[in-house]
Amino acid sequence: MSPKVLFINTVAGKGSVGRIVTGLSSAVKAKGSETLVAYGRWDPPEGHDSYRIGSDMSVYLHGALSRITDRHGLYSSVATRGLIDKIREFDPDIIHMHNVHGYYVNYKLLFSFLKNDFSKADSHRVIWTLHDCWSFTGHCVHFEYRGCMRWKEECHHCPEKDQYPRSLFMDASRENYREKKSDFTGVRNLTIVTPSEWLGSRVRESFLKEYPVKCVPTGIDTGSFKKQPSDIRERYGVGKAPLLLGVANPWRERKGLEDFLKLSEELGEGVRIAMIGLSRKQADRVSKYPNIIPVIKTDSLKEMAEWYSASDIYVNLTYEDTFPTTNLEAMACGTPVITYRAGGSPESVTEETGRIREIGDVTGVIESVKELLNGDKDRLEKACIERAGLYGSEERFRQYIEEVYGL
Repeated sequence: MSPKVLFINTVAGKGSVGRIVTGLSSAVKAKGSETLVAYGRWDPPEGHDSYRIGSDMSVYLHGALSRITDRHGLYSSVATRGLIDKIREFDPDIIHMHNVHGYYVNYKLLFSFLKNDFSKADSHRVIWTLHDCWSFTGHCVHFEYRGCMRWKEECHHCPEKDQYPRSLFMDASRENYREKKSDFTGVRNLTIVTPSEWLGSRVRESFLKEYPVKCVPTGIDTGSFKKQPSDIRERYGVGKAPLLLGVANPWRERKGLEDFLKLSEELGEGVRIAMIGLSRKQADRVSKYPNIIPVIKTDSLKEMAEWYSASDIYVNLTYEDTFPTTNLEAMACGTPVITYRAGGSPESVTEETGRIREIGDVTGVIESVKELLNGDKDRLEKACIERAGLYGSEERFRQYIEEVYGL
């Protein structure tokens, strides 16, 4: 009999993680298994049996209380009890959790159920895919930009208190750390999955090190992201000038905003730089730079593929990231990548498909830009497309099913 799989995530079918959840659900169903997708917000996913955890009101209340108390993940009690009742009704063999943060579930109640009820059965398994560092810190989802290593011992006086999940007043990072350590450890038959070796290495240094850790890189839709015709250059007046592309949502200093402005000044008007995902205020600011093309956020995969295809180089100057799929999307469209050695960002980039520079080395980035612009474009394009082909979504789903689920 095929095992039943229940998925849990903040969203389903939208955003990179939401698409992973529904893609996995489809792949598992194709193997003859029954699935249920439990999600915390937005519209239900099409074509999937789904369960909404809580309501808009419970999400808003959870978010508001978190901002006051810094106790994110300890509200939504009614919503979580409803989820637990649904799990008992569905009776899955595997529970596959993704993000359990996002103002929609009470992790203390959920993990108490996993430890004291669900995982007591030898046939039951728990998979937890981490997409950031929140599970083993007292507050933050990323710490690399700050260089904070308190999570290795015990968090306190959090320097990221003003970042998601933002707290306006209190700093409960010490208490949060202690409760997560108590609640998240001791679950039988739990396997952690990370999208990058970088995150996996951090998990092994944290209080979650008791669990086996597998790395399954996040895949991309190579049917949507591929080299294709584009009128981007004509539409934005780029012509035959070299075009660099940067993408972030949102743009801020830790995503390389200021470094892009330095890059603009150093390269001059002979090179155009498109920045996608800017707020209107940011767009007004960067429009003062004559060689920058400001673009407000787009949700169109086709438009993004056109931008990647029209660009000569994708430049990712993030100071922290788990495993950015934009690097892969660019390569799938034949575009080489320059990125900082930050988090898991360099893991998909090779010497044949781009360049890796140390964090903040804008001078080195400029050298790499010139090197790649003067390189063999056809050879770069071929290498990039071949590299990205290794990260197709279907292959990643197969890896989950065979190597993680054991189906």
